[in-house]
Amino acid sequence: MRSRIKRREKTRYSDLYIKEYKDIAYEFAGRIYKEFGDFLRAVVLFGATAREEVHKGGDIDILVVVDDVEIELTPDLIEAYRVIMSKIVAQTSKRIHLTTLKLSTFWEYVRAGDPVIVNVLRDGLAIIDKGFFYPLQALLESGRIRPTPESVWSYFSKAPQSLHNARWHLLQATVDLYWGVIDSAHAALMNAGEVPPSPSHIADLLHEKLVKRHILEERYVTIMRRFYKLAKMIIHQEINNVTGEEFERYYKEADDFVSRVRRILESKGVYKRLHSKEPREKARKKD
Repeated sequence: MRSRIKRREKTRYSDLYIKEYKDIAYEFAGRIYKEFGDFLRAVVLFGATAREEVHKGGDIDILVVVDDVEIELTPDLIEAYRVIMSKIVAQTSKRIHLTTLKLSTFWEYVRAGDPVIVNVLRDGLAIIDKGFFYPLQALLESGRIRPTPESVWSYFSKAPQSLHNARWHLLQATVDLYWGVIDSAHAALMNAGEVPPSPSHIADLLHEKLVKRHILEERYVTIMRRFYKLAKMIIHQEINNVTGEEFERYYKEADDFVSRVRRILESKGVYKRLHSKEPREKARKKD
């Protein structure tokens, strides 16, 4: 009597994904397989967009695993792969976001329990599988893919640097606000017919050319001076930390400054006054 052999169900992976995205992934996989054949070890659809967890219209994430174990990755092959893949992506759908991994690298990530690869295995739909992706999904489901102690500390070691980077980005963002103020101040002075001065002289020139002519309020000169001093202190590491509350205050001041300059630039009346040959006192009486 012949034993009945029951195959595992794979449909649950397919059911997770939007039909439109699956159709695009299958079309893409078919095209690249015609070009590369057995060089491809797996083509996998993954990502929240394709699973209908976010709004439609986003990227279609596709992972391609290529064979670097039995096939030598020569410079010519790598270049041909890049050119052909770019062409096929353009022909199939510009929404495809392609990630390529070597087979050896993929296995290394699996062995270490890499979070990104684990997520791909957890829900990924293999469009092409040369016999290793589905087995790995089964191992993951049964709890037999676990991170190594080395990978645990490898990932944890990134955390302090990420915290440091967060503080650095706030400092850099504050300097960016300074440049926003500088650029808009330059524009205001250029609108007045002045050659843009160095940053250290901008506040004085704003006062001389715009405040005295009652075109700009004095408080914007104060903002300019404050940002110039603040940026210098950050650049010279006299300030090493900017809190979120401080950044929001700086942002509001910079936004106010830029908005005020925009109103000046858009005012035809201001432009006429700036370039009028009438005496200043006469122009002031017209206000």
